[in-house]
Amino acid sequence: MNEQEFQAKLGELISQINNVPEGDRTDLLKLAEETKNRHDRMKKTIGELQESLDYLRLSVKYLVFDLEATRRENQYLRKLLDRQAGANDQNDQNHND
Repeated sequence: MNEQEFQAKLGELISQINNVPEGDRTDLLKLAEETKNRHDRMKKTIGELQESLDYLRLSVKYLVFDLEATRRENQYLRKLLDRQAGANDQNDQNHND
């Protein structure tokens, strides 16, 4: 049920409640108002949850990007270390000869 349908059904309910005898009408109107308030709070909570999920998705994307960048940096630094180690090994061999 979307928002328009809910508001229409609530309006119909309140119209029907207005046709109920006065003694019962007050309690029913109170229940209808509580239902509307709960619906509004639920809508607000769902909106906040959606914002939190959007933020979480963005955070995860950033973390994945950062992880990939860190992996690339590590690969690059390992290659540099391997080259330096290879150059040092070659220098050691030249000195020993």
